[in-house]
Amino acid sequence: MAVEYALLICDQGPISVVLTDPGPRPFEVVKVVRRRTGLSLWHSKSLISDLPATILEDAAQEVAEATVRELLEAGAHAEVRE
Repeated sequence: MAVEYALLICDQGPISVVLTDPGPRPFEVVKVVRRRTGLSLWHSKSLISDLPATILEDAAQEVAEATVRELLEAGAHAEVRE
């Protein structure tokens, strides 16, 4: 019986969403973080109090970009990092 191995090669590394500044409406940012991560309100608030904060790790490109878009609409400064 022969054993075969395959090497998976990805185009990109792990993608993260990093929040750098909550902006003028931090409560709106907390609501976005809560909705996107599933964390409680308290945990979401404590997450954005120590910046820069990684909101999502190992996310799909589309999910990461949509999360950054929502954070920007809420007035925050966020970015996608690879």
